[in-house]
Amino acid sequence: QVQLVESGGGLVQTGGSLRLSCAASGGIFSISAMGWYRQAPGKQRELVATITSGGSRNYADSVKGRFTISRDNVKNTVYLQMNSLKPEDTGVYYCNADPRGVWGSRDYWGQGTQVTVSS
Repeated sequence: QVQLVESGGGLVQTGGSLRLSCAASGGIFSISAMGWYRQAPGKQRELVATITSGGSRNYADSVKGRFTISRDNVKNTVYLQMNSLKPEDTGVYYCNADPRGVWGSRDYWGQGTQVTVSS
């Protein structure tokens, strides 16, 4: 059974930093593209950053230069280092694992972790 468990969210002031972690179980981590998405109140879920199994990264324009996604294939964990946080970064951050390029017909989501940036 695949499980994604996020941690590291919290309340931080503008300009501060947070590091999110997502631990994956179920044997799909190494073959999955991993991603972070976020959803602000009243808005649709949006892509923040992704990293392929080979390590290629992609970022939303709004976070380029401030956020860094990385993965540890030994610990089966993906990270999101968030620096220079802004109030508009506030939202629930979700971890996503997508193995469909290699195996299966679905992707997987974590339960989300709240990030609140105060002005």
